[in-house]
Amino acid sequence: MKRDLSRRSLNPWRLGALAGLLTLTLGSTAQTSLRWQPANPSLPTPVSTDAVARGQGVDGTALQGLGIGAPANTNLRVQPLAAGFDVQQFEAMAQAMVADQRIPGMAMAIVHNGQILSARGYGITDVRNAEAIDAHTVFRLASLSKSFAGTLTGLLVNDGTLRWDSKVVDYMPGFQMVDANAARTVTVADVLSHRVGLGHNTYDRDLENYADYRVLTQKLAYAPMTCQPGTCYGYQNIAFSLIGDVVFAATGDFYSQEVQRRLFKPLGMNDASLGLEGITASARWAKPHVRARGGWASVTPKPTYYQLPPAAGVNASASDMAQWLIAQTGHRPDVLPLPLLATLHQPLVDTPSEIRGSSWRRQRIGSAGYALGWRVFDYAGHRVVFHAGAVQGYRGMVAMMPERDLGIAVLWNSESGLPTGLLPTILDRAIGMPVQRWLDVDGFDDPGLYASEGVGPARDVNGSNAQKSTAAPR
Repeated sequence: MKRDLSRRSLNPWRLGALAGLLTLTLGSTAQTSLRWQPANPSLPTPVSTDAVARGQGVDGTALQGLGIGAPANTNLRVQPLAAGFDVQQFEAMAQAMVADQRIPGMAMAIVHNGQILSARGYGITDVRNAEAIDAHTVFRLASLSKSFAGTLTGLLVNDGTLRWDSKVVDYMPGFQMVDANAARTVTVADVLSHRVGLGHNTYDRDLENYADYRVLTQKLAYAPMTCQPGTCYGYQNIAFSLIGDVVFAATGDFYSQEVQRRLFKPLGMNDASLGLEGITASARWAKPHVRARGGWASVTPKPTYYQLPPAAGVNASASDMAQWLIAQTGHRPDVLPLPLLATLHQPLVDTPSEIRGSSWRRQRIGSAGYALGWRVFDYAGHRVVFHAGAVQGYRGMVAMMPERDLGIAVLWNSESGLPTGLLPTILDRAIGMPVQRWLDVDGFDDPGLYASEGVGPARDVNGSNAQKSTAAPR
C-alpha cells in the first residue's frame, strides 16, 4: 500500500528532522530565553523565543518566513531497542495489574518503526457490568487531548489559515485580561504552550463546580497575571481551550468537526470521538471508576471538562492511540508533515516542576519543557515527548522516544496511580537501563500524575449522579 511504503521510506528521527525545526514567527512579543540543560549534548536545544522573533533558528540560520530553517541537530540516529525490550513482558505486567481488580481495566499501545507491536485491552469496562476491554474499547483521554489541539492548529498554520503568531484578539475581539495591553499580545503559540501569563489552572476549580466555560472565559478579564504573555509557564485548561474558539473563527467550522476531519478520519482513528456524547455512543467504552468503601465504584463520566474539547475532550481506544503514535513519530507524512512534527515537539518554555513528583520523575528526568500541546523531557539523557492526563475516573500517559523511534500509550479507567510505573519501566527497557521497580514504588496514588497536569484526585463520587458498584482492589 502507498501508506505503508511511505512509512518504510521515511524516518524523520533518522534524518534528524525532529531535532529543532521551527515554523514559529512570533513577531515582537517580549519573550524570555530558555535555559534547557539536557544531560545528553545530542539532545535538541529549544529555540530562544528572542531568536525566533529575530527570525533565527537554533543554529542562527534564518527561518524562511513561515517555512523551515536548517535542522539544529543532524547527528541524531535511530538506535535499535535494547536487548531487554520484550513486549510480552509488558503485556504480562499489564495483565497482572488487572488481576483481582487491583485496577478495573486498562489499555496499552506500543509502536516502533511505524509498526504496531501491541495494541490490547486488559481487565473490564465496568465492575457492575463486566465486559472485557479490547483494542477498540474507548477511554477518556483528559489532557492527552492537548496534543490534538496543537496538531490541528499546526495543520491550519501549514494551510495559511492561521499563524503561530496570530493574535487571539484578532479572532476573539471580546478577549480581555487584567492588563489590556497584554491581552492584545497573546498569540496562538502562547495559548498552546501555556504562556498566557496566568497562574496555574486558572478557574479550574470553578469548572469542576459546573461553571459554564463561556462564563469562565469572560472571567479571565479579572484573573491575576503572574507575568506578561510569552514570558513564563502556567498550565491552563480554560485559557488553553481558547484555541477552539480561534479555530472556529478562522475556519467557520466547529473545533470538534475539524479534529474529526483533519485527524481522526485520515489517520484511521475509527473509534475516536469527542465529548460525553461521543464516548457514550461508542460501541464499547470503559466506565470511570473511583474509590469507594470496599473497592472500586463505577460512575457516570463527569461532564465538566468535556466543556473544553481542546484541553480535555478526546476519547480514544488503544487501536486509535497506536495510529496516533505512528503519525506523531513521523510515519504518516501524508497527514502530518515532518516539519510540522518538528515544530510541535520543540520545547518553548521550561517546566522545572515536572522534575518533581513521583520517584521515576525525580530519578530520570533531568530537564523538562513544554512545546505545543506536548511536554519534552530529558529522560536519563534521552529525549522523550510526553503528556499525561487525569479526570474523574480516568488516567492516561503517552510518550515517544525519538532516538529509538518508539511510542507508548497507557490508558486506564480508574484513579489508581499503579499503572504510572509501567511507562518508565518500558522506557528503561528501551534504552537498556537497569530497571527500577517503578510499579512497586509508585503505588496507587502517584502524586506526579496529578502535579503533571494540575488535576488532583477526583473525590466527587456523589457528583456523578450514578449508581455505584464495588469490587475490592488490592
